[in-house]
Amino acid sequence: MKKVLLYVDEYLEEFVMTILLILMAVIMGIQVLSRYAFGMSLSWSEEVTRYLFIWSAFISVSLCTKKFLAIKIDQFVRIFSKRGRAILGLINYTIQFAFFVYLVPYAWRYLMTTIKSGQVSPACGIPMYYIQSAPLICFSLCVIRIAERWLLELHNLKNNDDLVRWPSRIHKESKGSDGK
Repeated sequence: MKKVLLYVDEYLEEFVMTILLILMAVIMGIQVLSRYAFGMSLSWSEEVTRYLFIWSAFISVSLCTKKFLAIKIDQFVRIFSKRGRAILGLINYTIQFAFFVYLVPYAWRYLMTTIKSGQVSPACGIPMYYIQSAPLICFSLCVIRIAERWLLELHNLKNNDDLVRWPSRIHKESKGSDGK
């Protein structure tokens, strides 16, 4: 069970993004085939693809947070020592953390409003709260990922390290107990 949780922590966003992109490609491929080969269009394919795209966009925010992919000026950060970079990292992650913590209650209210309205999608009749839950889940994942990064930067600051990610126990187990 512990190994499963480690894999979920390590690869959750990548796995979900892969599934969503495969589904979008297959659904749109079927749509193109049915339109040009059979002369009929599927009424639901574009709507489902749009909702999968919305989910993939929100999940990608968490993925980018996890992988340090953000717009930044590296040259500015590189002029500082390891300690200075760690302090800047802590400041950066504190601001990001506050931002996403600020967004979570609004995403919750938005989701609750959608649930109360009983709104469904026009073509498929999908309850819209399935789609509107994407911001809440994404922002919550971002809070977790940024907290992980914040703790990593604190570790770097205390130990004068320059780690960009925690040493993964998954990779250590597969390579042996010494990590080689």
